[in-house]
Amino acid sequence: MKAFIINKYTKAGLQLADVPDPVVGNNDVLIEVYAAGVNLLDSKIKTGEFKLMLPYKMPMILGHDVAGIVVKTGKNATKFKVGDHVYSRPADYHAGTFAEYIAVNEKDAAFKPKNISMNQAASIPLAALTAWQALVELSGLKKGQKVFIQAGSGGVGTIAIQLAKHLGAVVATTASAKSFELLKNLGADILIDYKTNDFEHMLKDYDVVLNSQDQKTLEKSLNVLKPHGKAVSISGPPTPEFAKEIGLPWHLSIIMSLLSFGVRNKAKKKRVNFSFLFMRAEGSQLQEITKLIENGIIRPVVDKVFAFEQTNQALEYVESGRAKGKVVIQIKSENQQMHSVKPH
Repeated sequence: MKAFIINKYTKAGLQLADVPDPVVGNNDVLIEVYAAGVNLLDSKIKTGEFKLMLPYKMPMILGHDVAGIVVKTGKNATKFKVGDHVYSRPADYHAGTFAEYIAVNEKDAAFKPKNISMNQAASIPLAALTAWQALVELSGLKKGQKVFIQAGSGGVGTIAIQLAKHLGAVVATTASAKSFELLKNLGADILIDYKTNDFEHMLKDYDVVLNSQDQKTLEKSLNVLKPHGKAVSISGPPTPEFAKEIGLPWHLSIIMSLLSFGVRNKAKKKRVNFSFLFMRAEGSQLQEITKLIENGIIRPVVDKVFAFEQTNQALEYVESGRAKGKVVIQIKSENQQMHSVKPH
């Protein structure tokens, strides 16, 4: 099969290569890839930014979001059958959606929402699971609470705003003024133009902050929280708790402890909670997200769709930081299968 690979950590582009078809494990489903979402995570893994936390074997296929059709199931896999339309954020060490096929553990997949296209579905898993794990699981966001979601027009931001509104929260966000209309339509209540205003002077007594920016922004974010408020950062710095959770060796745990010492100390002094989230694959949560999409509560925001051959351009566009919502690579057109495979 064809796939975009790297042979070593690099700043250069991905290489289109012929690689063996995936091996389908006993609990796996083999998915024919129709579309793949592109994330900054792909870029960070490519350049080796996460090699301490996620030491991948080379060569590796990148890509952490997939929508497609099940074409084969492992002998113990019972959740899906051949012909089912599914989507997934494959687990760490099992990335590889920039390819014609991928084998995914069935527990990491969910039925694709019936009311959206493959391209739209591929934009959802990583961003929506990040938002869910930050707002529902870690923060327990409740009706009437106030949440500050940074970079509202980004892939995670566009979903997090909709999820927070569904949970009944008041939502503040930062973006450039040209994204305001989009974000209002998604449900944002307070819009701050980061180019002309400082959120630190405009927000106070917030219950939750979802930080996706640099450490300086994270430290400022602690100031807008009320006592016992929660700051969840998806952009670092990683904490010793995270190191323990993913079973890193003691010396890496010490490094993470040092990296996050300043922020943890500030949070403690302000009597607020700080946690680092590196989202994980979770098919059961994704199935909940499917329900929200099918009920019209969350809608995907796709900025651009690139052809499979343009995978490098798609990654460059994501790296530019200009995307409003998500960027998707279309590997196969849905029209190619409509006559042969019925949706579930």
